[in-house]
Amino acid sequence: MDGIARGREPSARGGPVNGSVDVGVVVSLEDGKKRPEASIEPLVKLVAADMDRVNALILSKAGSDVTMIPEVANHLISSGGKRLRPMLTLAAAQMCGHEGDGHIKLAMAVEFMHTATLLHDDVVDESDMRRGKLAARKLWGNQASVLVGDFLLGQAFRVMVEVGSLQALGILSDAAAVIAEGEVMQLAAAKNMATTEDEYMAVIRAKTAALFSAAAEVGPVIAGRGRDEEAAFRSYGNNLGLAFQLIDDALDYGGSSAALGKNVGDDFREGKITLPVVLAYRRGSDEERAFWKRCLQDGGATEADLPTAIKLLKKHEAIETTVERARHYGAMAKDALAPFKDGPHKRALLDVVEFCVSRVH
Repeated sequence: MDGIARGREPSARGGPVNGSVDVGVVVSLEDGKKRPEASIEPLVKLVAADMDRVNALILSKAGSDVTMIPEVANHLISSGGKRLRPMLTLAAAQMCGHEGDGHIKLAMAVEFMHTATLLHDDVVDESDMRRGKLAARKLWGNQASVLVGDFLLGQAFRVMVEVGSLQALGILSDAAAVIAEGEVMQLAAAKNMATTEDEYMAVIRAKTAALFSAAAEVGPVIAGRGRDEEAAFRSYGNNLGLAFQLIDDALDYGGSSAALGKNVGDDFREGKITLPVVLAYRRGSDEERAFWKRCLQDGGATEADLPTAIKLLKKHEAIETTVERARHYGAMAKDALAPFKDGPHKRALLDVVEFCVSRVH
């Protein structure tokens, strides 16, 4: 069992959007240092047996006598995704010596919370694709997508109650509220070119990092560990989530479709204001700021504008700065696990951080 050493760890939309194609513009994000190959495979192997149990529970709890519910739920559940968040719950619980099946149920709840937010996000963002398939809202409509998302949240909380840990229930229910707040914050900031970096970070801290943080923290909680270990995993998850989202932001303009799992520039086409855009807008000339306002704030972007957007991002080193920010949070995630003794779980969780950040290469 790994313990603390006393006295001294992608949403993917694919396919053409509005007839768009991958423009094939790949920005080099290397910093001149040779980085080791990072992988989540060590984590996958460590939690494989438990993940099989989680997947079985997911299929069971997605069932309903209302035919449309399992149809919509399974459309997204079976569409892929690394299931990184529930794997964090399993790994954290194992690392802290948890015995029983509470971590299986909480991992399932975490995945249902994530799936529900994807269903809701696609409605809010009016997205057509999710993980290379038509979004559920395109097949069953917005109303069904929202309601099935609500069903999954309800099932998640049912299972959390079965675990019998009031503290774990509190952590995950707090995360659900924070995620919803993040969605509203993002809606309020949509198409607002005056959005600051601090305001944007507040949005992704709520929308993305909150669930990463809660997923990791409930592991030591149900294992009965102390507050120091709970805080360590909470910090790990929070900073990993921030790094993960910032790399997604960078990849949308500076990566490749293969690395991103969706078309390069989809954020631009959907009018999303992400950190690279915030930085380029702040650093740009009046003429360049007018370009961003026309494309994103006024919704006037065309496919022909994407190469110009990427050119401006490169000119002002906005993508590189975004990656630097991600590496900063990745380093903080690793530091959060520094007090723990070395072991396979700690090494796997550190590899996850490096994997998330190294997706830009």
